[in-house]
Order: sequence, then structure tokens, then C-alpha cells
Amino acid sequence: MNGKKINSERAPKAVGLYPHARKVGNLLFLSGVGPRKSGQTDIPGVTLNENGEIEKYNIEKQCHSVFENIRFILEDAGSSWENIVDIQVFLTNMKDDFKTYNKIYAEYFKDNQPCRTTIEIKSLPTPIAIELKVIATI
Repeated sequence: MNGKKINSERAPKAVGLYPHARKVGNLLFLSGVGPRKSGQTDIPGVTLNENGEIEKYNIEKQCHSVFENIRFILEDAGSSWENIVDIQVFLTNMKDDFKTYNKIYAEYFKDNQPCRTTIEIKSLPTPIAIELKVIATI
């Protein structure tokens, strides 16, 4: 059994054919979550050029937006921020963004400290600088 598919109306629609999350037993597996807002095409903190490529971006705004989207999905799936047990972080610019990301992360996770892996990648499917993959309990 692949588990129950879960989608949140408060989180942005997926950019492909996948749910926001799947519940398997007492575990919740979130698909990659980026900073877009539900019902919007603009990306918080991102300015695109005429070719749709990133001209400039604000990693701080993107971090806060990603964390908000994760919270929405967790809550709508019957879980919570405190139930996060593992996070994979994908950054497109580790050198410039890790310090800021790590500072903001510490604000959100000062009480709950899940396992974490941070990976630099060349790009993400949309013009964003950060995406998180989360596992939580329910």
C-alpha cells in the first residue's frame, strides 16, 4: 500500500503529478516544498528577467515562505511542526545562502531539532533557491 495522498489548499499546487504528502502508518512524507504561495505565480523574494531566469532573489524571504508552506501541509495532514523528524534541504547556492538559511532554520527549530541534511544542487524545477523534503510523525 502506498499510503493516503494528502493535499493542502493552503500550500501551492504541485508543479508535477504528485501529492503534497503521503501518510503511511504514523509517518508523513512530504514532497519537495518550495516558497511559492497558494494561488500565486510570483515567488516571494524572486525577481525574474524577461526569459524567466532568476535576476535576483532574497533567500530570507524564500526560507520563511517555505517554512510556512510546510507548516500548512503538516497541519492539514493532521501533524505539526513539532513532529518533524527529518529534513533534506536543497540550496542552489550553498556559499552565499547557507549562513542565512542556517540562522533562520535555528529560529524555527530551536525546540524541535530534527535530523537534517543540506545539499547544494545546480537548479530546481522552478526558479527558486531553496526546497525542503520533510518526514514527520502523526
